Amino acid sequence: MRLQYSAAQLRLMAEKLRLDMVDSLHEAGSGHPGGSLSIAEIMSVLYFHEMNLDPSNPQWEERDRFVLSKGHAAPAYYAALAERGFFDVSLLKTLRKIDSILQGHPDCKKVPGVDISTGSLGQGISVACGMACAAKKKGSPARVYCVLGDGEIQEGQVWEAAMSAGHYKLGNLVAFLDNNNLQIDGAVDHVMSVYPIKEKFEAFGWRVIELDGNDVGQILTALELARTSKDQPTLLLGHTTKGKGVSFMENQAGWHGSAINDEQYAAAMKELKERYAQAEKGCAAE
Repeated sequence: MRLQYSAAQLRLMAEKLRLDMVDSLHEAGSGHPGGSLSIAEIMSVLYFHEMNLDPSNPQWEERDRFVLSKGHAAPAYYAALAERGFFDVSLLKTLRKIDSILQGHPDCKKVPGVDISTGSLGQGISVACGMACAAKKKGSPARVYCVLGDGEIQEGQVWEAAMSAGHYKLGNLVAFLDNNNLQIDGAVDHVMSVYPIKEKFEAFGWRVIELDGNDVGQILTALELARTSKDQPTLLLGHTTKGKGVSFMENQAGWHGSAINDEQYAAAMKELKERYAQAEKGCAAE
């Protein structure tokens, strides 16, 4: 079933997901804060408005599929799954523990709601293409959603997948590019430029919609447009802020995979709780 959260409710959920992420990452003592925080809005919109899912039946054949191609952003994925009801929210505090189902990268054999294990960059989008192709051939209503990192698209396999999706006219495939222009070694355009992104995907037959990837309203509009594409895969080229919501993490490559100490945790949670309170006011005023 698709939930129909309002834009204000989705903004509130995005802030809740950020609180969950930082809490679990601090508890773990390791992980990837920057690229998890940057996709909070897209995860909120996908899981609480866009995707057709049944948490009580994670393997429902006609469900929409989700692939986190940038698997290191698992804290965002786990937070969305927990808040959506696939497993208890208390499990988020077990992130990266030796006996936990919530490892550093998603494992489809252990985590309810995870459609494919990811982590080796570039492979997720290929799997998403396969899922979309299978659904199209079977006449299934299932749609496939995939989140890519901009550093990730330096991988050649991404472009093989892009070519395949265009060739097979996979109108049921939507990829979201988390374009925060930072990767583990620094700025993407300095490490290995992937620009211009829009023109490259268009050359492979994709419909490309540029947007502010941290703006719920723009994401909702873009996803509605994507549903009108019958014979073209869609790329939502989302310009985002790495570390979004925590001022000292924002636009800092060093927070790609850094641990959060107690002092930083307290400061981050203070900011995020203030953002959550503001979003609550927005819901109340709606």
